[in-house]
This record gives sequence, structure tokens and C-alpha cells, in this order.
Amino acid sequence: MEARAHDMPLTPSHLTHKRNSSQTSASKHSKKCLTIPPGHRCVHFGSVNGTSGSLGCRKTHSHSIINNYLDAPPNTGAPERTSPGGMHFRDSKRKVDYVLAYHYRKHTAHHAAGSPGPLHRPDSLAIISNGETAKSHPEQQQVEAHNQEAPNPDALVVDMGPLDVLEEAKREQREEFERNLMEAGLEIEKDVENKSQGLSFVRIHAPWNILTREAELLKIKMPTKKTYEIKEEGGIAKKLSEMWRRFTEPLQPKVPQRNTTKMKHLSYPFSREKIYLYNVQDKDAFFDNATRSRIVHEILKRTYSTKAKNSMGINSLIAKNVYETAYPLHDGEYDGDNDEMNERKLLYREWARYGAFYKFQPIDLVRKYFGEKIGMYFAWLGLYTEFLIPSSLVGIIVFLYGCMTIESDVPSKEMCDQHNAFTMCPLCDKTCDYWNLSTACATARASHLFDNPATVFFSIFMALWATMFLENWKRLQMRLSYFWDLTGLEEEEEHPRPEYEIKVLQKKPRTESSKPVSEDEDEKDKLTWKDRTPGYLVNFASILFMISLTFSLVFGVIVYRITTAAALSMSTNESTRSNVRVTVTATAVIINLVVILILDEIYGVVAKWLTEMEIPKTEKSFEERLIMKAFLLKFVNSYAPIFYVAFFKGRFVGRPGRYVYVFDGYRMEECAPGGCLMELCIQLSIIMLGKQLIQNNIFEIGVPKLKKLFRKLKDDGSETKKSDSAPSKPPQQWDLDYVLEPFTGLTPEYMEMIIQFGFVTLFVASFPLAPVFALLNNVIEVRLDAKKFVAELRRPDAVRAKDIGIWFNILSGIGKFSVIINAFVISVTSDFIPRLVYQYAYSNNGTMHGFINHTLSYFNVSHFKAGTQPENSPFEQEVSFCRFKDYREPPWSENQYEFSKQYWAVLSARLAFVIIFQNLVMFLSVLVDWMIPDIPKDISEQIKKEKSVLVDFFLKEEHEKLKLIENFIMRDKPKSKNETRGRRNRAASFCQFSRSQRGSFTSFSSQHTDV
Repeated sequence: MEARAHDMPLTPSHLTHKRNSSQTSASKHSKKCLTIPPGHRCVHFGSVNGTSGSLGCRKTHSHSIINNYLDAPPNTGAPERTSPGGMHFRDSKRKVDYVLAYHYRKHTAHHAAGSPGPLHRPDSLAIISNGETAKSHPEQQQVEAHNQEAPNPDALVVDMGPLDVLEEAKREQREEFERNLMEAGLEIEKDVENKSQGLSFVRIHAPWNILTREAELLKIKMPTKKTYEIKEEGGIAKKLSEMWRRFTEPLQPKVPQRNTTKMKHLSYPFSREKIYLYNVQDKDAFFDNATRSRIVHEILKRTYSTKAKNSMGINSLIAKNVYETAYPLHDGEYDGDNDEMNERKLLYREWARYGAFYKFQPIDLVRKYFGEKIGMYFAWLGLYTEFLIPSSLVGIIVFLYGCMTIESDVPSKEMCDQHNAFTMCPLCDKTCDYWNLSTACATARASHLFDNPATVFFSIFMALWATMFLENWKRLQMRLSYFWDLTGLEEEEEHPRPEYEIKVLQKKPRTESSKPVSEDEDEKDKLTWKDRTPGYLVNFASILFMISLTFSLVFGVIVYRITTAAALSMSTNESTRSNVRVTVTATAVIINLVVILILDEIYGVVAKWLTEMEIPKTEKSFEERLIMKAFLLKFVNSYAPIFYVAFFKGRFVGRPGRYVYVFDGYRMEECAPGGCLMELCIQLSIIMLGKQLIQNNIFEIGVPKLKKLFRKLKDDGSETKKSDSAPSKPPQQWDLDYVLEPFTGLTPEYMEMIIQFGFVTLFVASFPLAPVFALLNNVIEVRLDAKKFVAELRRPDAVRAKDIGIWFNILSGIGKFSVIINAFVISVTSDFIPRLVYQYAYSNNGTMHGFINHTLSYFNVSHFKAGTQPENSPFEQEVSFCRFKDYREPPWSENQYEFSKQYWAVLSARLAFVIIFQNLVMFLSVLVDWMIPDIPKDISEQIKKEKSVLVDFFLKEEHEKLKLIENFIMRDKPKSKNETRGRRNRAASFCQFSRSQRGSFTSFSSQHTDV
């Protein structure tokens, strides 16, 4: 009788390739074929959940068995049985801890006579939920061997094309991998492949014995029965803490918080031998969902497949498209109408909504749901956002100080005074005329808002702010490590990446390729520096090329500014000529922003490609190298235009009569009369705000939604091609999670915040309002990231981490680099040092009167080169000397147009300021670092107390255990020696596992060595 299309997949032991070239079908088609014996169509039943049962054979014309669950016949129209909520197996008891998804495609079969028909795979192997496989009777195996050896005219011949061969290989790899998972103790439930092609899910459950075994191997700390009181600080600190707690009570999220209780469970790495230490009331709830999925993911990573060229772990199979994806399930829906509350819905209501922007983050619940690594990120982001509040307030005060003192600023008054009549030299050759300095009055007044003595104080403040932020983060990090039981966390052994395994296998001789890659491989089986040298060379050359490309584009924008300014200066429109500088600056900054956004996306892809070429062994090494490359490229891309304006623009202009030209006719651009600091402020603000608005928010909101829509349309299109005979069923949780975006890591989230941290600290002397805009962005960013993790991404794997890794080193480097940058911005870019030198060295009365005249040099207009003087100038007969901003000797001096003594005095003062400022701020930073301990005093005391409480708890439990054993021995003393030994064992078993079923723990201790 024909087997139905929804039967079990064909197993590798029953696939026979046609190797005899004399057979007609093989010679005719010259393809790979499969021969399926005609009588081989039955399903065998084996033991279920440890209970033995009789083996038998049952025809599959009306039923199919999957994981010991009986499916209804497809022609009855009965709906497929599903678990309520989609979080359990079909028995509604076992949790789904992990899901594997893959696309399958069945090929068509042809009988020997040539009649077409669908390929029905025989059901000689049924996957049983306890990991065992049911095998045929010996008689049946002999019949199968006879069918495989002797040619059968009624056998089913399958013509296999290239795609069919590939699909069959993937199916065999999946079957072997799933068998290995079941041998490891996991329980599996699979969908029935009853269509020609489609999406199928493999649901995985870890039973209690596997969870305990892996928790012991991974040294997962679990709470014991013992609780102890957390000691709080007394005196004024306690009162202030109570006042702050009452004041911020409306801002607290309505979730279970650890700070509401003064008791803490004593935690200890899980041990099956000491199961009596833990409060195991409910085995299903003892390990939370994040821990369960983490344990299953560890098993998936270390299970290998020989048919997939000894690939180690699920990541290798995903890389080879054997499986499409693997992910743990979310805890139900987050916005459902039902009243059932879960952690995901609680996080959405109290954390991931924009309406909850004013509330503190429920960091403990975030860590419990997503794991420590993601919890650390949001804790760091929250602390960074909180620290932006005082810096924003100080920045606003500095800005207001500039606004209030603008009317009393003497240099800007002199520049705006039309009676001074400083006639300036032309800004371009031929077409530009002489101009009066008072026309730049607005620029000078605006420059004072950011170029005043308060900005020096603000630069010192921000340098100390960065140090205090990092020190407080180290303290918070230690506090979280204590409450999250991460103290003493050891580095976990990492498995090799799939790409590394493939490279090692390619390096091995073919005779040794049957051995799986292990951590104890010989040196010849590892990748040496010789294997990686080509990748390193390509990395070095590519990074140099990318940096050169960035500088080339910056230079291109400079050429645009020069040529556009020259073109607009020749315009006949008076308003156009008067607004040349504003027009060129605004358009150039917008072009820079667009270039930065485009190159950021390109550099992210290039950095990943370059890192893959290096073939790092572990995921941690891959991530660190990727971060360093991406940060280097994006740092240069984001700050190159700003560095140009701050330190290079206007430095290589030359002087009247001897200007520096580019492209033989275009003069290098120079700063505005009020200095380059105002233009630096404009450049910094537009790039910073543009990146935050477009890249960090619009891209993060729009791109995931477009990807989700595209995937939904693609799945809907494939669904319409399938038959509609199957009754519709509500989507399960694994279906809902599949359409979500996969989690790709925290690197993009950290990167955008690190670049913003650079904007806040590096050039803060030119833009005191940078912390304000960063604060406004981060208030939205926290909720945006939260909503993305809760509602738009698949649930990430829970990863333990006691710090933020290499990002802290990058933050520390930026903080130290910012001291140097701000010192040069104040001394070189601003007029702070020239004003100090004039006031205390050259001023007659110690005031700033005469400063503008002091900074302007004279030039004899008769010394212009031929063809560069203004054409048709109405002032040609009146002007004998024009002024330009520089410290040079006048034309009537012996050393005309050479640098004057004032120039060298100002230059010396600038260099001295850089040295003094840098050393002073560095000293203050080290002082702050020394004054603030990395580990809070109360946490240090609690860690010591926890160790002593743990020792006392162990001694007490062991004493009670020993006393119980002695009581049993004394009671059974008159009996025989064998019975006494048996009762001792039962006494120990009763002491350790009194709350568990018989055999649920003692039988698992022996399995530890089989891992």
C-alpha cells in the first residue's frame, strides 16, 4: 500500500545510490538515483519515556507517528493538536526551550515504467521523544538487506537532480544532528513534512536530568535555601537614601525589585551531589527560561555532525544552510488582550513604551529575561544618560553666560564699531573687492557665545566628568556583579567558529578529515601566522585605503567649498555675494553629513568582511577585532571633517601677495573674521544632530520594519502556493518569533553611543550644548532599544558577562584623548590665548581695548601680484593699505611681512597652555580615580560576609547529614552487613533527595562522565 506524503523522512540507511552503469535508468539519465524497496513502508514503535514496549510494524496509510504523538489522518479535516500558548510540546507539559527552523523541499519520483508520482519516504525510523530510535525486527532487517542487494523490477527509482542531491544531503545532516542531540539527552518534537516544500520547526526540550548536568558543568550559580540580610549604611547616608527613595518612588517601574527587600539568597554553583542545598520545589520553575535556553544552546554548540564534514555545533549547520535559524522563544505575546501576565508583557508595559520614558529601567528584570550581557548594556546606557544631566546643566549655564556677556565683550564691540573702519584685503582674486570688518559683526557676536572664558572651565569640567563617569560605572558594574552572582565568574571555554573549523579541515590531510575538530588538536591542525598572513596584509592595505578614501572625500568637499565660494563671488546678485560664506558652509556640512552616513554603512560591512578574512578562532576574538576595525573606520569617518575645520582650515592660506593656491587659480579657504570656532560649532552640531536623528533613530525604526514587512510578504507569497486543504490553525509562539528580526549583537548599539560620547567630550569646548542634545537623544534611545529587543527582535541567547568588555577600554581612551583635543581647540582654534597675551603683555591699561587692531597686519596694495588685485573697485584710489588677520611685520619694516614678535609670543603661550592644561587635567583625573574606589565599601563587606555565611551553611548541612546517617546506622546495627550497607546508601539518598522522586537525581550522577 502506498505510504502517505506526511510520513517520516527517509533515513540514510535506506537510500541506495545506483552505482551499476549497466542498468538502463542510470545509463539513460546519467544522474544519481535512489532505489526504494517496494515493501518497505511501515512505522515501528519503540519505548517511550523510558518504558519498554513491544516492537511492531503498522501500515501508514491512515496514520503517521511523530515523536510518539498520533496525528489525525489528513482527509478527516481534524485540526492538528497544539499546545495552548505555543510554549510547550503537544502534551502541554514539556516546555519548548529552543527552536530550530529550516526550509525543506521534496523531489518528485518516477517508477521504473516511467509513471510520475510524488516521492514517499519509508518510515523505517521513528524519532521518539526520549531520544531512542525504534529499529526493525531482525527478520525485517534481513528482508531489507535482501531488497537492497537484489534488483527488484517493482522498486521505486528516484531521479535526483543537483538540487535534489543537495537537499537530500541537508536532510541527512539534519537527521544525524538531531539523533546526536537526542543521544545527549534532549527531547525533540518535529513538524510533519506533509507538503512538497515549506518551513518546518524542530522544538527542543531539556529534561530535568540534562538541566542539572549542564548547570553543574557550566558552574551556574543558583540560589540556595539560605538567606541573609544585606547590611545597609547607617547615619546620614541611610537617611539620604531613604529620602531619595521616597522622592523617586513615582519614577520606579512596577516590577519586582531587589531593592525592596533587605534579604538575599545565598548562591552557589549548582551541584547534583549537593541538591539538598537548593530549594527545589518545582523542577519546571527552578531554572528560568533564559537559563534553560542557555543550557540547550551550549549543547547545540558542542554537538557535531560527521555528515556535515565534522562541523561542530549549530552555528556551522546554519552557515551551511542546513538549518535556517535557531532561537529561544519569547515568553508569550507582549501586547495581547488576555489578562495573563508574563515577563515580556511586563517589560513592554513598564520599560519598552515611549510613555514610560520618565521611569527608571527595571535592570534586574532585563537581566533575568535577556541575560547578563544585554543587562550590562542597558545598565551602562542608563548610567551614561543619568550622567548627561549634570553636564547638560553646566553646558546650558556656560551658554547662558556667553549670552549675558555678549554686550560687554570689548573685541566684538570694536569689530562692530563702524567708526573704526578696518579696510580688509579682498577674499578672492580679481572679482572680490575690499570690505569693511564691521560687516562681520554678526559672526563675531555669535562666536562669543562659545568662545569665552567659561568654555575653558567647561572643558576641564567635562574631562573630570568623563573620569567620574567611568569610575562610577566600575562601581555600578561591581554592584551588579554582586547582586547578579557574577563575582568569581570564570572565562567560559569557547567553541571554534564554523569558518575556523572549515579552514582547519581544509588544511588537514584528507586521510585525517574524518576526525572532528577538538580543542586538543595538534599544532599542525591549528592555523598559524603563515595561514593568516594573507588576511593580515589585505586588512592592512584595505584599512589604509579606507582611511585614504575618507581623507580624499574630505578634500573633495574642501575643493567644493573653494570653487563654490569663487563662483558665488562672481555673481551679479548683491545678496548672493553677501551670503557666500553662509551658503558654502551650510551646503558643505550637509554634504559631509550625507557622505558620513553612507560611508558608515559601507565601513560596517567592510569591517566584518576584513575580520572574517583574519579567521579568528572564537566568537569573542571575532567580536573584539570587528569592534576595533569598525570603530577605527567610523571614528575617522565621523571626525575627519571636524578635525579639518578645527586644526587645518585657515592655517595654510598664506598672506596677501603670496597666497597658497590649489588647482592653479583657487585660493585656499580661510576662517571667518571671528575665527574658525563658530564654523566648528556649526559643523559639529549638524553632524551630531544629523547622525542621531537619521542614523540612530530613523534607520533603527524604519529599516527593521521594512525587513519585517519584506519577510512577511515573502512568507505570504510562499503560503499562497501551498495547498489549502489543511485546516487553518492559530500561529504558535515559534511561528510568531520566526517572523521577527534575528539578533545580530550589541556592536551597533554600543558603536552609536561611543561615537556620541566622542562628540560630547572631544570638541565640547566649541559646542557646550552637545551634552543637552545627547541627553534628549538618549531618553528616546533607551526606549527605542528596549522596544526593539522586546517587540521586534527574536529573543537573544542569554550570555553571562561581568563587564562591557573592550568598550570600556575604548571609552577610557576617548576620555584621555579628549583632554588633548580640547587643549588644542582652546589654544589653537579659539582666541582665548591671544586675548590673554594681549591683555597681560601688550595692553596699555590691562583691558581688551585695541585687541582687534593688534591682531590685524598691514599690507601695501601695490604689492599685489599682477592680475590679482580687485577689478573696477570704487575704493581703488582711496585704499593704500589693507588689513589681514595675522601677526606679521608691516610693509615699512625692514623684514616686511615676516612673522612678528607677537606671533612667537602667542605661539609660545599656546604651547605652554597645552602642556599645562593637559597635565593639570590628567592630574585631576588621576586624583578623582584614586579618591573613588572601584569596589563600593558595602559591596566589599557583603562579599566577605557571603563567603563566611556560605562556609557556616555548608558545615551546618554536612553536620545534619552526618547525624542522620549515624542515626540510621545505629538503628540497623543488628542486621547483616549487606543490609547495613544498603540502608546507608538509602539514608544518604533520602538525605540528599527527599523532595524528589526516586531515581530522579541518583541515577543522573553517573551520567556526568558520559558528557
